[in-house]
Amino acid sequence: MHKIAVIPGDGTGPEVVAEGLKVLKAVSEKFKFKYQLEHYDLGGERYLKTKETLPVSVFNEFKKMDAIYLGAIGHPDVKPGILERGILLNIRFQLDQYINLRPVKLYPGVETPLRDKGPEDIDYIVVRENTEGAYIGAGGCLKKGTPDEVATQEAIHTRKGVERCIRYAFEYCVKRDKKKKVTLCGKTNVLTYAFDLWERVFNEVAKEYKGIATDYAHVDATCMWMVKNPEWFDVIVTDNMFGDIITDLAAMTQGGLGIAAGGNINPEGVSMFEPMGGSTPKYTGKGVVSPLAAISACQLMLEILGEEKAAAEVEKAIMKVVKQDIKSLTAGNMGHSTAEVGDLVVKSILAK
Repeated sequence: MHKIAVIPGDGTGPEVVAEGLKVLKAVSEKFKFKYQLEHYDLGGERYLKTKETLPVSVFNEFKKMDAIYLGAIGHPDVKPGILERGILLNIRFQLDQYINLRPVKLYPGVETPLRDKGPEDIDYIVVRENTEGAYIGAGGCLKKGTPDEVATQEAIHTRKGVERCIRYAFEYCVKRDKKKKVTLCGKTNVLTYAFDLWERVFNEVAKEYKGIATDYAHVDATCMWMVKNPEWFDVIVTDNMFGDIITDLAAMTQGGLGIAAGGNINPEGVSMFEPMGGSTPKYTGKGVVSPLAAISACQLMLEILGEEKAAAEVEKAIMKVVKQDIKSLTAGNMGHSTAEVGDLVVKSILAK
């Protein structure tokens, strides 16, 4: 029995999560596994009413779950940063979800802005360190609001944090069993202290994986090659901030945020899965946004929970739908409503 916490969240989050749960129900019936859902109203509306982001009682319940399924966080009436830090980063840090796992895969039938590139070229994984770097909140501000204002934001990298991220990348590369190559993305020529640590650990860990090739690319070069030669990549491992940036670029090359999903992974604990797109409040209630990213997040959740056959079936259904039934992943141009796209995926899963 998989115990899953569901956070539909803000904006269009509840709409796309509903379709993900519809798909989860269908695939669980087909592959005979059981799950239990617990719904939580975390997000902007709750914060506006109670000023709560993530109550301790709710977090304690999360620690007992097998996974967390998230729709979106972000409300137009709440100052940016409050919900993101109070809910998303809080969950990631407190549950030690030290890996952000981002599959980058172009499906047949999905358009990419990259000329002369197809599904055979865009199929790689970004492994992003998720609990350290510039996002831990270290730093401060002096003389705020004056001409002499000083702001500092420190990036913290630990040997433990770096090594476990790199090791996960190599293990995932072995399991993935495709090009068998791990690329370290950094900035060794400028960030000489942080990425000296990353590079040394990377080279040490690589010695344990004789069948895996390795290479290195500065983050700016990585961005160029992701556009010019994405087929070069298999598994990319990088720090928190660089990973945050390059995965948005990667999402555009695979068809946009309407299909991109990711996981915040604690391999020994509770992981959280979400579509990469935001809450898109201007589309709330209109039923026009793609639920495929949320369905892909459900697929990734199933893979990490060990339901690999079910996960493969969900991906197969997504591929069929985007190839045969969807005109576009752009909101309002799919040719179907949000719910109808979910129904098409379910129909494919249940087809004999």
